[in-house]
Amino acid sequence: MYLKRKIDDYLEQWKNNSDRKPLIIKGSRQVGKTESVRNFAAKHYSSFIEINFVEEPYYASIVERGYKTDNIIKAISFIDPDKRFIAGETLIFFDEIQNFPDIATSLKFFKQDGRFDVICSGSLLGINYHTIESNSVGYKTDYEMNSFDFEEFLWANGREGDRENILFHMHNLNPFSQLELDIYNDLFMSFSILGGMPEVVRNYVEKKTFEGSLATQKQILLDYKEDIKKYTKGIEQTRILNVFNSITPQLAKENKKFQISKVAKGAKSNDYWGCVTWLEQSGIVKLCHNLNFPELPLKGNADEDTFKIYFSDVGILIASLDDEAQDDLRTNKNMGIYKGAIYENIVADAFAKEGYDLFYYKKPDSTLEEDFFIRGKSHLIPVEVKATNRKSKSLITLIKSERYKDIEAGIKLTTGNIGVENNIYTFPLFCAFLLKEFIQDTNRSDLY
Repeated sequence: MYLKRKIDDYLEQWKNNSDRKPLIIKGSRQVGKTESVRNFAAKHYSSFIEINFVEEPYYASIVERGYKTDNIIKAISFIDPDKRFIAGETLIFFDEIQNFPDIATSLKFFKQDGRFDVICSGSLLGINYHTIESNSVGYKTDYEMNSFDFEEFLWANGREGDRENILFHMHNLNPFSQLELDIYNDLFMSFSILGGMPEVVRNYVEKKTFEGSLATQKQILLDYKEDIKKYTKGIEQTRILNVFNSITPQLAKENKKFQISKVAKGAKSNDYWGCVTWLEQSGIVKLCHNLNFPELPLKGNADEDTFKIYFSDVGILIASLDDEAQDDLRTNKNMGIYKGAIYENIVADAFAKEGYDLFYYKKPDSTLEEDFFIRGKSHLIPVEVKATNRKSKSLITLIKSERYKDIEAGIKLTTGNIGVENNIYTFPLFCAFLLKEFIQDTNRSDLY
């Protein structure tokens, strides 16, 4: 069963562009890249040529006589004479190109030739993307694919009209009915436990239960660790695994700032910074940087050495929980000490999928701390993630204090309902995936 994804519409737009360039789809492993391309190809092409450089490494020989289109299709047809190359009706799909980034050199020639459409994809592309970029600059289009977001999860559960309904409530600051709130919170809790990996979501939709979800999540977690072992060596491999294994326990702390000193005995930032970068570039994690001061511009105001680390899919966080936490979560839906980590990770994931870079603020020698910051057109907007709708002291301080001139209002995400008081806009956590659209379309001057 194929589940609708946001990339589907993008691929349609790409196909309808008469001047389309070869497409490179980036994204971490098992987010659905290959499945989406196959689904697209079945609808639009009479011939689909799929080459996987991990499963079929011998196809690396197709460039031995050069990168021009005729040389490559001749070499492919020599290896497999059953493959058909029909001008205007063929999609060539180079998969797992992280194992053979040199194929990117051919994209210039495919674009100039124009007879065949080309899509490339791969996981861990960020690790060696400089090679791909230099080999195909100006002759490719990039697309970043992620695991399911909450909207796609709603689609998978047959709820394609919910986006407009949720956004209507947000724009009008109209609280949800108790029935709506119960339904959306229940769906959001399921999403919080499952995460957005396609295999996990599909099994849930087909079986209508959580049967097998944890085993699948744990296998994906193991696959990520195997990727680290496969693509790194020696002391670097050990250090990256140490960082990876340290993410969950550090997120469970009240102070979620990632500390290199907690990764291993005697660990130093200079030795481990490249390991953090490797995990970020692989697409496995997202970094949330501390602001030196809560003001615009965000990027120019971030401390590169102080950050939190979130998983790019909350399902990986769930899979990494200890057995006691797993039992409590699945028996009682009690997230325990991981509640803040899980909700923050979901919001970080939602913001990243909306295109936001991630920032937080912790005032030195003070209790003033805010989970996230996003921006409107001219304002900085602090966002607080709360499991309950209790008073937000830091949010109130940031809004009322004259020190923070770029801030006039804030947003609180909770398990409660919609409301506004003292320039604090409160939304249920399940609204996080629509915050960017809400802010861009709002006529509220304190946010925009």
